Amino acid sequence: MNDKTFTRFLLSAVTFAGLFSFASFDAQAQDTPKVKYSLFHPVPKEKMRKEMETDRPNFTETPLTVDAGHFQYEADLGRFEHQTTSESDERRWLINQADLKFGLLPNTSLQLIVQTFGHQVNKELENGEKEFNRGFGDLTLRIKQNIYGNYDGNFSIALMPYIKFPTNRYSDNKLYEEGLMIPMLLQLPHDWKIGMQVEGDYLKDDDADASRHADLQHSVVISHVLFKKLEVFAETYYSYNFKNHHVHNFVDTALEYEITPDFKIDAGINYGFQKAAQKDYFLGLAFRY
Repeated sequence: MNDKTFTRFLLSAVTFAGLFSFASFDAQAQDTPKVKYSLFHPVPKEKMRKEMETDRPNFTETPLTVDAGHFQYEADLGRFEHQTTSESDERRWLINQADLKFGLLPNTSLQLIVQTFGHQVNKELENGEKEFNRGFGDLTLRIKQNIYGNYDGNFSIALMPYIKFPTNRYSDNKLYEEGLMIPMLLQLPHDWKIGMQVEGDYLKDDDADASRHADLQHSVVISHVLFKKLEVFAETYYSYNFKNHHVHNFVDTALEYEITPDFKIDAGINYGFQKAAQKDYFLGLAFRY
């Protein structure tokens, strides 16, 4: 699959996602008691989800949406990223990388991801020269459309198209990037969960200024709640670059502690096995209103 073919596929998938969302709305409306609520007619507090569902702290997103009319804030308070390629060693510190989530409709959420501040050090391996950049980061706009099991049942699935706007002042990545995520969740007895996600992206090449490549990612995560408040995550995922046919494998683990049903904190690590695969370390939180 070349880049042009992948782009056509991605555009078709996003179009299908929109059409399917509208087609499935009436079917879900019959089964969803919250269908009358919207951004301007919020779900009453007593009818909200008992527990806040977050896209944090693992790579796999949740297919469950924010309650209509409510706001949810999720953020990396601090994240350190390290990546070494054949040409450079790149280190990046991100402060308050926030995901602002708005419940638009019973099965639809709007998300705006804001990188508040980034500091990047890029070292050329050939001559040892270092380049320092810092400032505001990128903006990413996403729509999460749940198409099955948003409120009832043990299985749920959603479609999440996104586009990244290159507003950053600290990175050499000045290209738009876009993709489509399909997250799924299976809830098991005794507070066990299994999540899975398939994702197609169109991303900037690591070692080029203006070229992009198609990328496929797949992840599986398992989690379990301990002591009623502490959730433990273990995840594995891989990415495949269609241009250079490189595969990067990752594992990650994280802890999430529920302080209240509306407030959680978390910490974790994402580790790439290959030399050129990125390693991440993070501390974050989430709350809803």
